[in-house]
Amino acid sequence: MDTRDAFKLNRRDLFKLGGGAIAAAAGLSTSAPTPASAGQAMPGPCADGGPLYIEAFPASPRILEPFKDELPVPLPLQPTNPNTWVKPVNWSGGSYWDRPSPSCQDSDFGSHQIWTSQLSLPDPIYYRIQLKLAEHRFTTSKVRAIKKDGTPVTAADAALGYPIVGDQSLPGSTIYGFNGTFPGPMIRASYGQPCSVRFENLLGENPLGLDRNDFGSPEWGFLTHLHNAHTACESDGNPNYRPTGYRPEQWCDNLYLNYPAGNDPAEKQSFFWFHDHFMHHTGANVYKGMVGLFPIYDPVMDYGNENDTRNRSNLRLPGVPSFAGLPSGATIPKIDYDIPLAFYDCCFDDGVTPHRDAHNGCGESHPEWWGKTFFRHLPNHGFVGDVFTTNCVAYPVLRVKRRKYRLRLLGASIARIYDFMFMTSSDGPQVATDPNPAKRQGQYRIRDGEQCLTFTQVANDGGLLPFPIVRNSVEIWPAKRREIIVDFSKYIDGSPTAKDEVIWLVNTKQMTNGRKPTEPLMQEVDPTTGLPTGRFVPDPDFEPGFCVPMLKIIIDSDDMVPDNSRIPTSLRPLAVINSKKLKTLPTREFTLQRGGTLGGEDEWLINGEGFHPNHNLAFPTTGVPEVWTVRNGGGGWVHPMHLHFEEHRIITRNGVPTGLDPKHPDDNGREDVIALEPGEEVVLYRNFRTFSGPYVAHCHNLAHEDHNMMFGFQVLPG
Repeated sequence: MDTRDAFKLNRRDLFKLGGGAIAAAAGLSTSAPTPASAGQAMPGPCADGGPLYIEAFPASPRILEPFKDELPVPLPLQPTNPNTWVKPVNWSGGSYWDRPSPSCQDSDFGSHQIWTSQLSLPDPIYYRIQLKLAEHRFTTSKVRAIKKDGTPVTAADAALGYPIVGDQSLPGSTIYGFNGTFPGPMIRASYGQPCSVRFENLLGENPLGLDRNDFGSPEWGFLTHLHNAHTACESDGNPNYRPTGYRPEQWCDNLYLNYPAGNDPAEKQSFFWFHDHFMHHTGANVYKGMVGLFPIYDPVMDYGNENDTRNRSNLRLPGVPSFAGLPSGATIPKIDYDIPLAFYDCCFDDGVTPHRDAHNGCGESHPEWWGKTFFRHLPNHGFVGDVFTTNCVAYPVLRVKRRKYRLRLLGASIARIYDFMFMTSSDGPQVATDPNPAKRQGQYRIRDGEQCLTFTQVANDGGLLPFPIVRNSVEIWPAKRREIIVDFSKYIDGSPTAKDEVIWLVNTKQMTNGRKPTEPLMQEVDPTTGLPTGRFVPDPDFEPGFCVPMLKIIIDSDDMVPDNSRIPTSLRPLAVINSKKLKTLPTREFTLQRGGTLGGEDEWLINGEGFHPNHNLAFPTTGVPEVWTVRNGGGGWVHPMHLHFEEHRIITRNGVPTGLDPKHPDDNGREDVIALEPGEEVVLYRNFRTFSGPYVAHCHNLAHEDHNMMFGFQVLPG
């Protein structure tokens, strides 16, 4: 029997069986599982009658030489000719295989809802991406084994179970990666030019004999969501349309029309990313590597060529097309001075921390996984790591010219919120040595930092803002994107930068768990009931002056380089919303709540319900706008709430009209993720155009989504 067959029952069915029946139904032993061997599927949920999970985190090995590795800047993936594609050699003969076409969307004979010709668009260009097992190394630095209190592991500690003493290279971590890389390939797209991306599941193959560890979809499945493109449901990668995902030896052709909602230029966006959306394992699969980047350009206003000064419509944001360093015959150029930065936090196994959650582990430790990524499906506080990475490298270096850059910031973390500033420092990074692990997150600190740059925000997750905003700092929540223009030729006081001078991109937002950013006072919780008492007490984990260096930026020359870019006074005007008609539109309300009383993993609810495929809480009609109220039901949690299908416009936040809340100055643009502080309420306007079918909305704290803070909605034909 293929080891995948043991996991065909879904998670909810397993919990209904209960106790030893879980193990019997899955064909598993009721004793503690042994460590997964190379190529073997992970063990199933523990059936010993103990707790659902142990919320314990390892002390990651300390990276001894941070800021030595160069920041990897993704190159654009090049299109391919589907006539040259052949079925992967190891696939069985039973897998359906065909060329992309309007009537051929996936290996289950699905079809596309709308093809390019129906919208008078050109034929798509084609990409091919394979999901593969691979290894990823987060640093080339030596690392030091440390204990929970941050002190080095000694020979005496080895008797306590610590498997490593001293310093060594960090081992590679097993990933499930798009084309076997983390982050995966970057697709550089353009409005008006559709693309079709074939995603093939090769996760059943393990030619390197890699240990899969104990997280990731047990079915080795994937479901790719282009976040948040205006896309038909069959290509949206959402579990309301396809709850089973795509298993090994299955494939799909996701058609990205690169067509704005309603064909309205005001609806064009600028920075997507694609990631896994497999039901109940989105967080695990994203954490395990299923992340890719998708900047999309507007050929009228913002097409990545600041040097075209003849076109008066060109905003001339920083960016110069270049084929340097690309394969011979490349047709999609890279854009110099336009750099995506994906932020992701993780932790590495210390070999002594117990593994236990609803999907695997019975409290055993895994010394053989020392230094490899550690993950838990925690439905309580959520998941944050103690190592911070940029483009999946821990503490990298970026060398810049003395000119303006466009930086595209993406929160690819499971739960962490960042607040970024640019600083100078005389002393540079200092090791965080506090015995409290919460006060060592990030491993390094800038103690003497001074802000040295302001920057200009030009876009958020919904695309270009109506007008630019000058900022000192910017928050990045999970899945949110913000684009900024930074001038590296001069400092905040107007003095010029010089060769070899260093600027630090730092995170000043402490977040010790997935609940919310850490503050001096914390809400007291009754240990008996688990409910807030209404009193506030000092938070022992709060660290004054928290400041973690994320990226070392080095000025690489005294010389200025050509810079034809500019910062326009206006960007993309917003379509006018007729306020008089708002009261006539359909309205819906959604409340995000904690739901631990339901048992199992239904820990997070919307309107009192956990997510069930094909059970929809809303039925909007194509072409009919609606007004939605989304509220955070309290409990001291933050929720980055993501709505699929179309972007929204915020009308009010806590009763205050858009643009008047200083904490959310870019509410005046379009968004696809609502940053909901504890107890907040947002009223928003959204439309439903071009397509019909099933979609989802969910919290993008992926521990919340995977434990059912998601609802389905069905767009009905107009």
